Amino acid sequence: MDSIVSSRAPRPLGPYPHARRLGNLLFLSGIGPRHRETEEIPEGIEAQTRACIENVKAILEDAGSSLEKVVDVMVFLTDIDGDFAAFNRVYGDYFEAIPTRPTRTTVGVVALPVPISIELKVIAEG
Repeated sequence: MDSIVSSRAPRPLGPYPHARRLGNLLFLSGIGPRHRETEEIPEGIEAQTRACIENVKAILEDAGSSLEKVVDVMVFLTDIDGDFAAFNRVYGDYFEAIPTRPTRTTVGVVALPVPISIELKVIAEG
């Protein structure tokens, strides 16, 4: 397996890479909305969702893939009741136009490792 560390996505919070390649699949670690250089976290679920997806996109592109090759997304929301509709709208902005949309699971969680509202776990074709 090849480890992938993107120079455009936020640094991992622990001793793990952004992604691992196994055959023709990329397995991304949980990706949040932090900014690479400033470590800032955007305000609000819509901005955080965009930032998460843009971070995922950067990692995929650095690994030679793209959002169009995503096959599965796991979404972790800290306020699933309050944030799901807004998250879903932004998610649709990115993924609705892709003919082979990825499968998706969305779960509510009590907290994430840093004070963020969303984290994405992605599997894509490499």
